[in-house]
This record gives sequence, structure tokens and C-alpha cells, in this order.
Amino acid sequence: MMKITEQTIDEFKKCLIKSEKSQATVEKYIHDTVVFKKWLGAREADKDIMLEYKEHLKSVYAPVSVNAAISSLNSLFRFKGCQELMLKTIKIQKKIFRDRDREMKLEEYKSLLNAAKKSGKTRIRLIIQTMFVTGIRISELKYITVSAIESGTAVIDCKGKVREVFIPKDMCNILKRYAKKNGIKSGSVFVTKTGNPVDRSNIAKAMKKIADLAKVAKEKVFPHNLRHLFARVYYSTYKDIVRLADILGHSSVNTTRIYTMESGSVHRRQMEKLGLTLC
Repeated sequence: MMKITEQTIDEFKKCLIKSEKSQATVEKYIHDTVVFKKWLGAREADKDIMLEYKEHLKSVYAPVSVNAAISSLNSLFRFKGCQELMLKTIKIQKKIFRDRDREMKLEEYKSLLNAAKKSGKTRIRLIIQTMFVTGIRISELKYITVSAIESGTAVIDCKGKVREVFIPKDMCNILKRYAKKNGIKSGSVFVTKTGNPVDRSNIAKAMKKIADLAKVAKEKVFPHNLRHLFARVYYSTYKDIVRLADILGHSSVNTTRIYTMESGSVHRRQMEKLGLTLC
């Protein structure tokens, strides 16, 4: 059995930071732990309670989200030496098609840029554009610095790996003008009024507002979807999944394949073109 206290959560957070987990990972694991603590109440966690919590998660969230929460808690139990409380994740059949309702099209991306331009939302417009043309994660946006746009290359340190990301020349020129206009002489190009890198939650909210103006479905408009769109456009152009994996910073090409997944309608058209049916 194990009792989860504020001290437990604080110690767990310190362990994650010392293990050099990314800020996003630390925030996710701690969030899931806090949610579990609230559900648990004054009780102590044992195997039966953990199985009950798993069923609770399954009744509320999609399988992928359930597995993410289980992963967070398993990390906590591993840290506390309570492996007997760890849960098995849900087995999910591998999808071969992307969800059409969440797949952003290139035309929709352009609509977002136009809507942001018309409404005078320059910063979020450039953030959307920068993330798409480079394929970076939202957590990597802080590496788009003044020195990076001067050299045309951003050096990104993420998940224990350092890689170079090339920034197209036209994008560099646009960002140079933006930085000059806003008096940004060093550090991250996209900062708040206090000089800190922009917050991911604020970016996500701003994108949803632009989605309304552009009349693009909100479920399609979130930062990571720009990375998926970049991957699909790159792959459809060059058909080089190994190089794409390097650009995205993936250790495994299997991860990259998820990014290049098309909707079922594309596969359907390809099957129809085969003309295998005999009349």
C-alpha cells in the first residue's frame, strides 16, 4: 500500500527533473499524479484500488489518454519502489488511417495564416508559420532565437538529443524583420512582454481563436498538428522517411510512419485506381 501526499509529489517532481525529463513530461506526470491523488482522497493505494482507478479512467478517457495516465503513475510507483501497484496499459490495435476529423489540410493552414494576418495577430501568425515550415515541437519553439535566424539553423536540445533544424531563408528574413520591429536583439524570438518565452497554453488558446476566424474546425487546430502536416507534406514531396525522421528528431522510423499516415479516403482512392474489379 502507498499513501500519496504533497511531499510524495514534490519528491517525485524533483526526481523527474534530476532524471532530465523534459518540462512537458514533468508537467504531465505531475498533473496525472495530482488528479489521481484527488480521486484517491484519504485512502491508500493498493492493487485493488489501482484496478478500480483504471476502470474509472477507461470510463472517462480514450484508450491513448488512459495509457498516458497509467504511464505517469507507473513512473511514480517505480520511483517509490512500489512496483506491485503498477498497471498494464490497454492494448490498442495499430491504426493504419489518420482520423479525417483531426487531419489539417494545407489549405486550412493557409486559411489560418490569412485570418491571423487580417486580424493583426502577427505573433501567433509567425508562430504557426515557423512551426509548420520547420516541423518543430512547440516545446522547441524557444530555440528559434535571434542567432538561429541569423545563421539559418536552430540548435535544438530535446529529450537528451541535440539536432540542427534548418530555417528556410524566407522565414529567417520575415523573423528578422519581426525581431527588429519588436526590439528583440537576443534570445528567443517569440517572447512575452516580460521577455520570457511564450507559454504553450497561450499559444494553443490563440490558435483556437484564429481557427474561429478562419472557420477551420477547432479539433484540427493545435500546435502538434502543424508538425504532422509538415511531415505529410515533406514525405509526399520527397518520399524519404529516413531523412524525415532525422529532421523531426525521431529515434525510430516507426514513429515517423505515424506522422506520415494519411486518411482512409486517400487509401480508398488508391485502391479504386488499381482497377482490379472485373465486370
